[in-house]
Amino acid sequence: MKQILAEFRPALFATLVLAVICCGLYPLVVFGIAQAAFPGKANGSLILDRHGVVRGSELLGQAFTNATYFHPRPSAAGNGYDAANSGGSNLGPTSQKLRDLIKERIDAYRRENGLNATDPVPADAVTASGSGLDPHISPESARVQVARVAAARGLAPERVAELVSHSVERPQLGMLGDPRVNVLRLNLALDEINSSR
Repeated sequence: MKQILAEFRPALFATLVLAVICCGLYPLVVFGIAQAAFPGKANGSLILDRHGVVRGSELLGQAFTNATYFHPRPSAAGNGYDAANSGGSNLGPTSQKLRDLIKERIDAYRRENGLNATDPVPADAVTASGSGLDPHISPESARVQVARVAAARGLAPERVAELVSHSVERPQLGMLGDPRVNVLRLNLALDEINSSR
């Protein structure tokens, strides 16, 4: 029994010390550094409107369905953009269900944006991202939606197209990723234009 206790005490002590360091001190240090160096990113990259009201996160997509807004790419997360159920549809390229779903999305996208049956549709406009929470669309997808949004808001298409051009985010470090447009930021900028008229 003495031998067991002799082995047990150091193990218990090591467990307690490591628990304090790994579960207490280390997270506090990392939290403190993040709050000091990157407070916006550390607190969820929240986007505020001009009144200081939180409208969302630049990292999480939201469902916009009104014709006056740019629409995000489809989401397979829960009932759409559900952060608690993030994930893709898990349908592969040979899935007939996926093919049918994409065909329906293409037809709906063309109707909603006044495109002809032969006009190309950006791939990201009809396919969901792996997380289902992608906040970005391609610049091409945003440009296709310009005419619809401009007409719905009573704005000149040139003005809306200019806003899209200014909203394009370049690849990180000039090479990581593709150019993209954050849908929430773009729609908030649209709301600013309308409120200033």
